[in-house]
Amino acid sequence: MPPMLEVRDLHAGYGRIEVLRGLSFRVPAGSVVALLGSNGVGKTTTLRAISGALPVTSGSIHFEGRRIDGRRPDEIARDGLVLVPEGRGVFPGLTVEENLRLVHGAMGRDRSWADFADEVFGVFPRLGERRAQLAGSMSGGEQQMLAVCRAMAASPKLVLFDELSMGLAPLIVENLFEHVRAMRARGTTVVLVEQFLTHALALADVCYVLSRGVVSWAGEPAELRAGTAAVDYLTA
Repeated sequence: MPPMLEVRDLHAGYGRIEVLRGLSFRVPAGSVVALLGSNGVGKTTTLRAISGALPVTSGSIHFEGRRIDGRRPDEIARDGLVLVPEGRGVFPGLTVEENLRLVHGAMGRDRSWADFADEVFGVFPRLGERRAQLAGSMSGGEQQMLAVCRAMAASPKLVLFDELSMGLAPLIVENLFEHVRAMRARGTTVVLVEQFLTHALALADVCYVLSRGVVSWAGEPAELRAGTAAVDYLTA
């Protein structure tokens, strides 16, 4: 069976600065894949390239067997591949409900607004309590919850999470990761960029450690815990 996502010899960067230098990896359907590595090795660049937010220089990206590099981000999202970016990416001047209605109207597939609202406010009751509040006035954790719910509006097949837990209190982080586990249980495929090894290794089926824009190590979380790759990851 072909992978849900396959990145082949990918090169990308910013202007004359090449960040990805021949990156290749595969994501099996229904799995959680963790992209690990120290700051500056290309994790966020990888997710931006996959989602269409960053043009690639060469190489290819295949989603469900179809090549998607060169396509617009909105086209890729409508096909079921959604990015939850670092820094939340919500609309701060809109209320919680307006944020969700906007995305649901653009990408909602088979669910009415009422059904979708029941689902997301059931998962995150705090957002239901704040549905009339401006997103920009909420805490970082609440904004991250909203970003996750916005991704849910597209009924995604694959979600890219960039630093889901960054700057958040431990209880909020546990809540968010519990939701990611529930998404996986429903069959959603997940690619996770995460600085906190404990959360990433507890959730992932496969880990890729990036260094200088390429994969320097690949394997299962148990192998990473048992070997020296964790030390390499922390010091690369």
